[in-house]
Amino acid sequence: MGFGDFVRSLKPGNDRELAATQYAGRESGTARAARLRREGHRGKGVKRAAQQGEQWERRDRRRFT
Repeated sequence: MGFGDFVRSLKPGNDRELAATQYAGRESGTARAARLRREGHRGKGVKRAAQQGEQWERRDRRRFT
């Protein structure tokens, strides 16, 4: 974003114009936050399930050895 773009972004009322031209095809801040939140939840669940599986295997091995 150059200086001219910055000055144009300060002009009131051109939000829709900027969205259609300068920010077209880019992920919005809201969409990015939602995606990161989903990825975080998914990662925590997988990690927790793997840890629980490991604990179960350790207990099972101790029981039979």
